[in-house]
Amino acid sequence: MTLGAMAYAVCVNVFTAPNNIAAGGVTGIATMLQYVFGTPIGLVVLLINVPIVIWAMVEIGYKLVVKTMAAIVLSSVMIDLFARFLPAYRGDPILVAVFAGVCEGVGLSLTFIRGATTGGTDMVARLLGRHMPQFSMGKLMMAVDGLVVLTSAFVYGSVENAMYACIVIFVSTSLIDSILYGTDAGTGKMFLIMTAKAEEMGGRIMKELDRGVTYLNSQGGYTGEAGRTLLCVVRRFEVFQVQSIIKEVDKDAFVIVGDAGQVTGEGFRSMHSDDKPLKELIQKVKDEKTR
Repeated sequence: MTLGAMAYAVCVNVFTAPNNIAAGGVTGIATMLQYVFGTPIGLVVLLINVPIVIWAMVEIGYKLVVKTMAAIVLSSVMIDLFARFLPAYRGDPILVAVFAGVCEGVGLSLTFIRGATTGGTDMVARLLGRHMPQFSMGKLMMAVDGLVVLTSAFVYGSVENAMYACIVIFVSTSLIDSILYGTDAGTGKMFLIMTAKAEEMGGRIMKELDRGVTYLNSQGGYTGEAGRTLLCVVRRFEVFQVQSIIKEVDKDAFVIVGDAGQVTGEGFRSMHSDDKPLKELIQKVKDEKTR
């Protein structure tokens, strides 16, 4: 999380803020406020995140919010701290946008992997994702950030700056999806957990991660004792949270973690999402030709 905050601070202080690029989110809002009023970006980010954190506490509980609060404080402190000595880059705008997107994507991904967010639109995206699991976190962030980008075009009086912000967002969200989900949004990690506390462990996974679990009746080949095996598939960024739950509930559990190359169903890729649009397009072309 500290490394993620540092990467994010580099994005803000070296690339986006000096070049009047508000690449969405609370940080984008804080960047515009600095441009207009001269307020410190990190402090404003911290203050704006207060109501978002309260919403998160109501929606997802205290445990995840504690990690998020730590990430918010870290990123806010790093932004204002790095602003004192990091040199600004004001070269090629395309290079600014691309490298800003890379730094932001890496920074946010490192934070997500530890089961937290930096607040702002990534927290809002995670909260919205609980109600709209068919959309990836990266796409939800892109939708929310778009509103901030439109506002920045008026604040800076430059359509070009808003367009560069779009490049930053596209690069960062694509990188986030690639790091967290792999190159396919239908991939994940599969857990097979043999434990005497399967129901307790499964209950926590369902409550804290909002992921479904399956209980399988099993029998130990060596002991001959009947037991329960827990089957669960999660996103890549949720692996750390599942492992934390396993350690807390049963340190002696036997755990197998494997790659799920393709996952279809609720919370992952829709069973009918792959070929339908292509088939409809082909059919439309055929209909036009026959006319």
